[in-house]
Amino acid sequence: MTRVAGRLRPRSNIRPMAKARPGVVPDRDEDRPVREQLERILSSTTFQQVDRLKRFLTFVVQEAIGGRKNELKEYVIGVQVFGKEESFDPRTDPIVRVQARRLRAKLVSYYREEGRADEWIIELPKGGYAPTFKRRETTVLVKRSISAALVSRNTIVVLPFADHSAGRDLEYFCRGLREEIVHHLARFPNLRILASDNADTAGALTITGSVRRSGQRVRIAAQLIDGGSGSYVWSESVDASIDNALAGQEQVAQAIVNKLDAELGERGPWSARRPTENLAAHNLYLQGRYHLNQRTEEGLRKALDFFEKALGEDAESALAHSGLADAYGLLGHYGVLRPAEVWTRAAASAAAAVMLDEHSAEAHTSLAHVKSTQDWDWPGSEREFQRAISANPRYATAHHWYAMSCLAPLGRLDEARDEMLLAQSLDPVSSIVARDLAVIHFYRRDFETALEQCDHTVELNPHFAPAYWILGVIQEQRQDLDESLAAFQRAVHLSPETPRMHGALGRTFALSGKRKQALEVLKKLETYAAGRYVSPLEFAWIHFALRDIDLGFTWLTKACEDRSFDLIAIKVDPRFDPFRDDRRFVALTRQLHPE
Repeated sequence: MTRVAGRLRPRSNIRPMAKARPGVVPDRDEDRPVREQLERILSSTTFQQVDRLKRFLTFVVQEAIGGRKNELKEYVIGVQVFGKEESFDPRTDPIVRVQARRLRAKLVSYYREEGRADEWIIELPKGGYAPTFKRRETTVLVKRSISAALVSRNTIVVLPFADHSAGRDLEYFCRGLREEIVHHLARFPNLRILASDNADTAGALTITGSVRRSGQRVRIAAQLIDGGSGSYVWSESVDASIDNALAGQEQVAQAIVNKLDAELGERGPWSARRPTENLAAHNLYLQGRYHLNQRTEEGLRKALDFFEKALGEDAESALAHSGLADAYGLLGHYGVLRPAEVWTRAAASAAAAVMLDEHSAEAHTSLAHVKSTQDWDWPGSEREFQRAISANPRYATAHHWYAMSCLAPLGRLDEARDEMLLAQSLDPVSSIVARDLAVIHFYRRDFETALEQCDHTVELNPHFAPAYWILGVIQEQRQDLDESLAAFQRAVHLSPETPRMHGALGRTFALSGKRKQALEVLKKLETYAAGRYVSPLEFAWIHFALRDIDLGFTWLTKACEDRSFDLIAIKVDPRFDPFRDDRRFVALTRQLHPE
């Protein structure tokens, strides 16, 4: 059977062979930098919990430096690395290809973060399994914002300030300066503050500086350094009188705190949050979020029920109002309820959440989502998303929805990708975040990377129907219609009552020349529409694929009137490319994005 989560092509020259046995790799001086780089990668945080990928990378690197690159075939790796039997057939078991894609993605992630300053680069080029080794010509240090530097570590290290005075007699002043900074940073109760003498800060944000003296004046220079990249993110100097040392020390400490406030917000993730007053309401809210993240019709309805029960326990719970807004919004986006049925409820719940807690990241995220997906108010949406992220840079949904419902619709796809990667780092087990990262790659026309991300998503959750939906869309765009059909059939099997899955299958039937099957799907959708809401976009896609262009635009216009969710991607979705020069399409686009 065709593999759904990858691209499998039969090869007739694969034969069972004896288990390969790696030879002894001599410890040559010229290989030492590569070996050291391998150890650095294996001990990194990125590779901390991926033992299979560690074995994979170790094996191919050792074989390559041992002169056996030509022997790095799919069969050998399956047997040696993944413990397959000698009867292993790569044509029917795609484990090596799937893991190779994961390994490439992990290496990219490592060199983007922890390894950005590494001298040597180990890569696994696409199309084979032999690694390449190259020396970085110029060390590239990427400057990040303070919030990005803190988002994966809630730690600031305060190093001793250097005494650069001629007489080296300001050590007392330097000690007092560091103590004053630590004292001021203590206003952020959830921030770990380390007064360390060790410059090796393991990626944390670092505060350091120096003190110089000229007569009775001292000049204090303070810097914030991103320990992950080694780059400076902020620097400031203050002049003070030696006779009034306390004033100068306090001025520097306050400047640092002001900088953190400007980036993270007065009540950011490092500040104390209002404790939950009603434990029962909070537990119901958490259950609602769990079901919401399943992205199934049943899950969305259950989420709505849990959020309503949470409000029954605590009518002033901002979190419960935020959850209710998100549930109503997604019920409309996924075609479970008619958008007009949920607009008012979603907007009212989001507004109530912000009113009850103006510092809630969840509340501002909900309001931002309403502004973009319902109101098509892109500037308003972006302001709310930025407030949400400022309130809590660790709230993954804020980054996720900022990417999907604001940045991507505006065509800012590089920024959208970065936000999705950040969301994934904050919530690495989320199926919907993993799926939507594939969607962003699809919008960027990077179909190979999108397929690799689909493989990761399917491996994360093999029963997650939305992953197979985007897999089918990507394969359709690549003109691999057999694979596309297989993916959509799997999605329909997992979510048989979802019109979106049937509509996608019908479109691919039409593109494959299977007009009879496409018309049968249309009839099925019409039957569904008699008893529930079906997005006009599902009818539009099938009619477009059947070359019924005028009828397709009739349905597309209806989708615009309904403000169907998928329309927010009208500027970037490749499926719309054939119609971009059509005056009807231009007019519809202007409704979402008035120039």
